[in-house]
Amino acid sequence: MATNSSVETPNGARVLYITYDGLTDPLGRSQVLPYLTGLSRRGHRIDILSCEKRDRMAKEGTLIREMVANAGIGWRPLHYHKRPPILSSAFDAAALAREAIALHRRNRYDLVHCRSYIPARVGLALKRRFGVRFLFDMRGFWPDEKVEGGNWDLANPLYAAVYRYFKRLESQLLSGADHIVSLTEAGKDQLLTRPELSGRHTPITVIPCCVDFSHFQLATEDQRQAARRRLELNSDQPVLAYLGSLGSWYMLEEMLQFFRAYASQHEQARFLFVTHEDPEPIRATAVQLGVDPKKLIIRAASREEVPKLMAAADLGIFFIKPVFSKIASSPTKMGEMLALGLPIVTNAGVGDVEAMVEDMGCGVAISDFGDESIGDAIDALEALDGSGEHRRQRSLAWFDLNVGIDRYDAVYQSLLS
Repeated sequence: MATNSSVETPNGARVLYITYDGLTDPLGRSQVLPYLTGLSRRGHRIDILSCEKRDRMAKEGTLIREMVANAGIGWRPLHYHKRPPILSSAFDAAALAREAIALHRRNRYDLVHCRSYIPARVGLALKRRFGVRFLFDMRGFWPDEKVEGGNWDLANPLYAAVYRYFKRLESQLLSGADHIVSLTEAGKDQLLTRPELSGRHTPITVIPCCVDFSHFQLATEDQRQAARRRLELNSDQPVLAYLGSLGSWYMLEEMLQFFRAYASQHEQARFLFVTHEDPEPIRATAVQLGVDPKKLIIRAASREEVPKLMAAADLGIFFIKPVFSKIASSPTKMGEMLALGLPIVTNAGVGDVEAMVEDMGCGVAISDFGDESIGDAIDALEALDGSGEHRRQRSLAWFDLNVGIDRYDAVYQSLLS
C-alpha cells in the first residue's frame, strides 16, 4: 500500500475513503481523485480503499499509483468481481469490510468517508465497532436506481428480496450517519421527509458532481478548427454533442429525435457522440427513427482527449429519464459541457438541472419530448445571449471543483469538532 506523505496539520483528519467504483474507472478519475487530491492538500491524511476491475487495473494501475503517490494519498486496491450477480457484490462487500477493519487497526482513522451504499455498510460497521465518525456520501437513491433502471426486476423474488434488504440498509445508514452528502437540493428535500432523520438534526450538505475547470478549458478558435479537421467537419457545420456513457438512464431515442428536428433546420448538422459505447446500436436506433447514420460521428476518447474532441461542438445535449431516483442525481456531463462553454439542452425532472439552467441562463430544460416542445427548445437555444466564456463563468459557482473541495473540507472539519 502506498504511504501517505501529506504534511500533518492540527486541523487535518485521518480519513479512510471507501469506494466500490475503481480509481482506474473514468468515474474514479473524474469524481473521486480530484476531490481527494484537493483535500489532501488541505492537510487531511487520506487512504483509499477501492474495488478495481482487472482489465482497467492492468491498463491504468501504474498511472493511478503515481497520481495518488504524488498527492500524498494511500491506496489499497482490491479486485472487483462481476459474476455471479449479487453473490459477487456480497463477496466484494465482505472483502472491503475485512480490509477496512485491518486498515483502521493500523491507522486509527478519525472518520470513514463512504461513497454509496455498499461502502457505507462498511462505514456503519466501523462506527458501531470502533466509534469512527461516519460520512454517508449517498450519490443518489441507489436501490431505486437499480429498479427504475431495469437492473432489478421486482417480479423476480430474488431481486425483490435484494431491494428490500437495501431499503432496510438505507434506513440504517441514514439513522447512523454523522453527516450525509446529497448531490442535489431536490434529493436533500426528499431526505428531510424521511422518518429516520426526524428529530435527529443530522447535517446534510449538498455537493453536486463538480468539474476540474483547469482540465475542461474553453477552446480557442484554432483548437476548434483542429477538432473539426480531425472529425472531417467543415469549419461552420452545426454540431450537437453528447458526452459519456449511454446506459439505462440516457434517452437515446429522444436525443436522436431532437437531432432530427435540429437537422431539419440545419441541413449540414452533425451529431457528435464522445463515448466508449458500441457505435452500432446508436446507428441502428438512428435508422429506426429516420436519422441518416452518416450524420452521426461516434468517437471514443480518453479523459485527456475529451476536451480536444468536444472543442468541435456548438451545443450539448443530454436527456435523462425523469423518474423518482433521478431527483438525487447530478449529471457530471452538465458541468463538463458548461466548463467548455457550450449551451445545453436537457430535460426537467432530474435533480437540480432545471433550476441550474434557469439560474445560469445557459440553455433549455424541456418538460416533454413532443415535436412542439422540441421546436420551441431549438428556437430558445438559438435566441440565447452570452458567450462561451459567459456560460463558463456562470457555471463556476455550481460546478467548480474548488467549490466541492471547500464543502468537503468543511464537512471533515465539522466531523472532527
